Amino acid sequence: MFLLKIFSRKWLLTTALVLAGTALCIRLGIWQLDRLAQRRAFNAQVEAMHAAPELNLNHELPENISTMEWRAVTVTGEYDFENQIALRNQYYGSQYGYHLVTPLRFDGEAVLVDRGWIPADADWRSFDEPGAVTVTGQIRLGSGKPAFGGVADALPPDGKKLEIWNNFDLERIPAQYPYPILKVYIQLNVNPADTTPPIPYQPELDLTEGPHLGYAWQWFIFAAILFFGYPFFIRKQEKNS
Repeated sequence: MFLLKIFSRKWLLTTALVLAGTALCIRLGIWQLDRLAQRRAFNAQVEAMHAAPELNLNHELPENISTMEWRAVTVTGEYDFENQIALRNQYYGSQYGYHLVTPLRFDGEAVLVDRGWIPADADWRSFDEPGAVTVTGQIRLGSGKPAFGGVADALPPDGKKLEIWNNFDLERIPAQYPYPILKVYIQLNVNPADTTPPIPYQPELDLTEGPHLGYAWQWFIFAAILFFGYPFFIRKQEKNS
């Protein structure tokens, strides 16, 4: 009898809105649980790679290197300054500039190295380090475009090299090189005392689980309040009418 009242013409629209709101709250709670699972997987990946021994690319070049993001890495080779690129929209404090990215050739292979921040008006070649160099840092994966908004970079239609990129796109960037490039790059370790460009950068990682579990519980509680509180609301309204 009460179900007939809930779905009567008088309450049909309100019932539909309550059911839609309940479904939305449940979906948002599940979304937060999905975010929590992604956060836990990310944390586990970082912790596992930080615990792994440093990888020397001169001694070993794993086929599954793209699964080793955040692992410590070292390699000795020579920079190819003719084919370096830059990433725009990079800051050192409040100073605008680029990140200078240079291919490092070693043992018949090549890997891109994010050498760090430089002023936007700097002469790239003034930062050349000729001869053999040994670099240490972390293995990183690129990104075709920002997570929110933005578009992927496009190679010039005339076949010229794109020197300044918005994104570290490891699918498109290697296409303009005359030799193969690994589908990972090296982000150099930071030396706090080094303030001479190029200045290496490492992101600060938050390895907590974040607020996702708490948010999930909130959305599920909102869903329960809507779904189970609605019948009491109708009874009260009918009683007062």
